[in-house]
Amino acid sequence: MLDIRWIRDDPAAFDEALSRRGMDAASETVLSLDRDRRAAQTRFQELQQRRNDVSKRVGQAKSKGEDAAPLIAEVGRLKDDVQAADEEEKALGRRLDEMLAAFPNAPADDVPVGRDESANVEIRRVGEPRTFDFTPLDHVAVGEKLGLMDFERASKLSGARFVVLSGRLARMERALAAFMLDIHTREFGYTEVAPPLLVRDDALFGSGQLPKFADDLFRTTDGFWLIPTAEVPLANLVAGEILDEEALPLRFTAATPCFRSEAGSAGRDTRGMIRQHQFTKVELISVTAPEQSDAEQERMTGAAETVLQRLGLPYRVVKLSTGDMGFAARRTFDIEVWLPGQGAYREISSCSTCGDFQARRMNARARRKGEKGTRFVHTLNGSGLAVGRTMVAILENYQQADGSVVVPEALRPYLGGDAVIGGADA
Repeated sequence: MLDIRWIRDDPAAFDEALSRRGMDAASETVLSLDRDRRAAQTRFQELQQRRNDVSKRVGQAKSKGEDAAPLIAEVGRLKDDVQAADEEEKALGRRLDEMLAAFPNAPADDVPVGRDESANVEIRRVGEPRTFDFTPLDHVAVGEKLGLMDFERASKLSGARFVVLSGRLARMERALAAFMLDIHTREFGYTEVAPPLLVRDDALFGSGQLPKFADDLFRTTDGFWLIPTAEVPLANLVAGEILDEEALPLRFTAATPCFRSEAGSAGRDTRGMIRQHQFTKVELISVTAPEQSDAEQERMTGAAETVLQRLGLPYRVVKLSTGDMGFAARRTFDIEVWLPGQGAYREISSCSTCGDFQARRMNARARRKGEKGTRFVHTLNGSGLAVGRTMVAILENYQQADGSVVVPEALRPYLGGDAVIGGADA
């Protein structure tokens, strides 16, 4: 959520941030409602003070034996006026909060301006795409040829955008998650967490999914929501807390199933495992002091890149434009892995810094040693990595002409030493 004080102090900067996001100026509307709310707050305080003063006069009149009836009547009227003013101020406050909650985060100054992904800026490429002496298949054809990837049975169970993995591909999914978690916990200092997969409204509001993106989520009949990413429970671990700033940064990681309705992706990636309703992802979350967040974003991106480097998968890193960036993000680096079956780089991780945007929604603060005041923390999130898409990349980049798939050397200890999947080994 954006800081109303920032909008008051620099409405032009607020309107410029919205313009870079492709939105119309809104400072006049916001500030008009803010003025109304503050005026209602002043009226409430003045009426409350007036009621207190008259109440004192009632006591004084009674002690002197004077007629207090007119003053008692005035106290009654003022009580109703105070209640009405209080309700008006709260209603205006709710409207202002709802309005502020609908605005996306303000982009950092170095984020490229553009309407969509066409304005993204490539930062670097790592690794050379493999040259095949045969026509490479996409992951669906590879997986089905192995007999270990079944979309037809998944559709019978659950409908479109689901898959049944079996045998060594089911084991590979589990192995990849363990491989990623070991890198992040042992080498980058993240604390592994096993969070709930069902959360309440407040958690999704805090991380920025609600109220704007309710249609992208799955909700249970008793009011819980299935998490779209472990970012939601991990970021909210610090919700409502005042942290010791000397203990920052905090770093959390988790491997969880994720659930998304993909309401806005009709017709996109309908084939295969790229865009599904249920998928496994290893998430990275950092909670930092404001001065640490930019460096932490580079560090987090490097942690995600390390997984791809160990697996020998070619990739590139791009900085997303204002039109392609997520709602809560201040700046985002996407990591895109090369998929020979598509002949394209495809997103496998997004590493975003959110500044204090989520912290304001979650009321997550930190205090420096020896100081009374607090300030909002900064939060960051990233995929480290999307497990299904990592499997897709392995199947496509390591496929062989005979239909088998070579297991990346770094992953073999997690698969019982298997070097190849296919044929009699499938």
